[in-house]
Amino acid sequence: MFANYLIGLREGLEAALVVSILVAYLVKAGRRDRLAPVWTGVLAAVLLSLAFGALLTFTSSVLSFQAQEAFGGILSIVAVGFVTWMVFWMRRTARSLSAELHGRMQAALAMGTGSLVVTAFLAVGREGLETALFIWSTVQATGQNTQPVIGAALGLLTALLLGYLFYKGALRINLATFFRWTGSLLVVVAAGVLSYGVYDLQEAGLLPGQNTLAFDVSTTVPPDSWYGTLLRGTLNFTPTTSWLQAIAWSIYIVPVLILFLRPQRTAAAPPVTPSSAASPAR
Repeated sequence: MFANYLIGLREGLEAALVVSILVAYLVKAGRRDRLAPVWTGVLAAVLLSLAFGALLTFTSSVLSFQAQEAFGGILSIVAVGFVTWMVFWMRRTARSLSAELHGRMQAALAMGTGSLVVTAFLAVGREGLETALFIWSTVQATGQNTQPVIGAALGLLTALLLGYLFYKGALRINLATFFRWTGSLLVVVAAGVLSYGVYDLQEAGLLPGQNTLAFDVSTTVPPDSWYGTLLRGTLNFTPTTSWLQAIAWSIYIVPVLILFLRPQRTAAAPPVTPSSAASPAR
């Protein structure tokens, strides 16, 4: 539940921030008459995300066991790719998100109602599709249906509340720091999803080494114990892990965390040249 709460909070907050910035821009610009197209685009993006999640669930349910494992494994790896790109993108643009969205909104206002719908749809739809895919992957990894969905729903509700508080100006936090820490936790969760995706592909017969184990701690960490369930639900940790799973987990998490946590470079100020310096008064 915690892992999916984090996913819902992180992705939902990005979408909520985008919507709050777009709405605030229109309100401050005195263009409340253009709010309806924005909400239309947001609603269309939400419906598309729900339909995508339903399609994933239906498609996997009608496949054979081997096809289900292959389908789940491939989509888990795709989800990890999307989430990895997302956390790096948000790390890079957290400080300039408002200015970037204002520029898009100005262009959309100049082009008309349809552009406003498309701008809001694309801004929210990307987050919604990523959320649906990653939550579906974690549901497959944990083998539970209720708790992951409840966790994700609570995360989304928290994100909506935070987005509303941001819009009202009642909440001021350092977004760069917030996304840095939540992004680090999501990288750890994504590493577990990648490991489970490799396991699915091994069960489907697409990858070798299913029975070649790197470790087996099932006697120390029973899968049905509370702490085994906690580790599986938060980190997708499995007591029996093959060498290929362990290698994939290590190859992913070590370089990604190092790159994600390293300090960002700030652009150096351009040197002052004699030609650009102010001429002395005569």
